[in-house]
Amino acid sequence: MPNWTLKQLESFVWVAKLGSFRATAERLNTTQPNISVRISQLESVLGVRLFHRDSGSVALTPIGHSLLGQAERVLQASEEFSQQSIRSDQQIGILRLGVAELIAQTWLRDYLLDLRQVFPNVDVELRVDLTINLREELVSRSLDLCLLNGPISNFNITNVDLGSVPYLWVASPQLGLTGSELATMASHTILTHARNTRHFVELSAHFRDNWERPVRIVPSSSLAASLQMTIDGLGIAPMSRTLVEKLLDTGELVEFPYEWKPSALIFTASYAHTPASFLLKRAAELASERAARHHQGDARRPAEHAERGSN
Repeated sequence: MPNWTLKQLESFVWVAKLGSFRATAERLNTTQPNISVRISQLESVLGVRLFHRDSGSVALTPIGHSLLGQAERVLQASEEFSQQSIRSDQQIGILRLGVAELIAQTWLRDYLLDLRQVFPNVDVELRVDLTINLREELVSRSLDLCLLNGPISNFNITNVDLGSVPYLWVASPQLGLTGSELATMASHTILTHARNTRHFVELSAHFRDNWERPVRIVPSSSLAASLQMTIDGLGIAPMSRTLVEKLLDTGELVEFPYEWKPSALIFTASYAHTPASFLLKRAAELASERAARHHQGDARRPAEHAERGSN
């Protein structure tokens, strides 16, 4: 009696996750007929029907549902077994990486160098975008790993902590701001993140609840553009210290000591853990290690500023 193969199980799991033979073929770098043959052969070996097929749509049968978890465990065990005999430098392929712009503007370069050192034969396809877009592409499996504002609440997704990023208010010295009052803030344009972000919602609610007159709030989907507008004196903006540290040192920006700030952003390295992948797991760990080193540097800088100021 013929036995099932790991390729058949892999195809079964991916069709179940993606809901499409075509998408599975693209993901596994093969053809749709090959995926169909693998599924048919697996069903023949097992003597069961795994999927309902109707006008191009694919859905698991009840027995398919019951076998999916076992198939995932077999693939995970196979992946772990393989990693006992394969080195990181033998990993080959493409890592489709999605990154939030704040990380892209700060420690992404160092992280990419880390990846190249550990996985020299893996090529990175990079996408920098808003977290809301990266989240959708990760869940749909269009991206493999995302460094974003998380965590993602999805049972298929593993979230590895990358720390949090607090805000401070900054402005160009040419605005000549004095004091720390709400009235001073409200008299200038407020530069902020895109409308469909928590940052924008929190900031809008704060001024709506605490200031009776209209406040000019200008959202932008580009962090780099918002930062440049702040440098040019076009408004006041909440920015992460890690992003504006050098600009504060050179005097291109000054901190405005307004007490309220938007909530700190929490970042995660998020990836689908089924099927299991040593590459994704290790790449997420590398991101966590790089983020920790970056945040340690941030923690030292305020103390260094205070020490310089007392001399």
